[in-house]
Amino acid sequence: MKKLLIPFIALLFILSACNSKPAETSSSNAGTTETPKAEQTETAAGTITYESENGPIEVPANPQRVIVLSAFTGNLIALNVNLVGVDSWSKSNPAFADKIKDAMEVSDESLEKIIELDPDLIIGLSNIKNVDKLKEIAPTVTYTYNKVDYLTQHLEIGKLVNKEKEAQAWIDDFKQRAQKAGEDIRAKIGEDATVSVIENFEKQIYVFGDNWGRGTEILYGEMKLKMPEKVKEMALKDGYYALSAEVLPEFAGDYVIFSKTPGADSSFQETETYKQIPAVKNGHVFEADATRFYFNDATTLDYQLDFFIEHFLGN
Repeated sequence: MKKLLIPFIALLFILSACNSKPAETSSSNAGTTETPKAEQTETAAGTITYESENGPIEVPANPQRVIVLSAFTGNLIALNVNLVGVDSWSKSNPAFADKIKDAMEVSDESLEKIIELDPDLIIGLSNIKNVDKLKEIAPTVTYTYNKVDYLTQHLEIGKLVNKEKEAQAWIDDFKQRAQKAGEDIRAKIGEDATVSVIENFEKQIYVFGDNWGRGTEILYGEMKLKMPEKVKEMALKDGYYALSAEVLPEFAGDYVIFSKTPGADSSFQETETYKQIPAVKNGHVFEADATRFYFNDATTLDYQLDFFIEHFLGN
């Protein structure tokens, strides 16, 4: 989880939620993705069989002590699942702080800590270490990054913890809220107005495509807001593009979402090049705390949606 992406690419890869475009997710088509359909089968009292991408696995029907080793903390928070251990990125995320204040920070290498926490379910990405050892401690389910889209991923987590109906209800409600907000925003700023999402890390600036966290799935997917042509050209395929402050005006839309990394170099904001960008001059740059904005799990998506409604609509 702490790998960086040249130095940041690996960080983006781990932190952003699934970057494939969201499928139409409903109770009638749930599971029609690249992974096996994840159905649950009742088995012995207190357990279900979850059809994971690695085959069927017996898991608690009502897990009480869950450990998340990567990526999915916000999904489980949204489903009101008790977490006793979480990864370092989740532990340092202020958006999660109140919900996981009693959870211990763990990693795929802190096996003794994990044993002490006595989990009944362990969840992580497929690239975590010591999977065989973790399976000896508790049922361990992993997901391959980018195997399914971000909403389908939430549904899969719901199925795993026997809360599929709750997960589907959240998805349906989120899509309705996001699409309605998109209609209101387009009505206010104009159908042709463009929006860019940028982020700073150390001395580098990044611009993002339509499926790389930072609220991009909401803005370009659910809200149907437009992306500047230069962003389409350079960032849409890979999901992100590194650029210099000198060329930032070419990538800046009529509105700019600045996912600002605390402590990173933001001196480019003091340059005349930046100050002359129309979005800057018009007060159309909305700054967000990057530590709250990286992910696209259910909890983070709710936060991002509220952020966009507040800043675009003043609500």
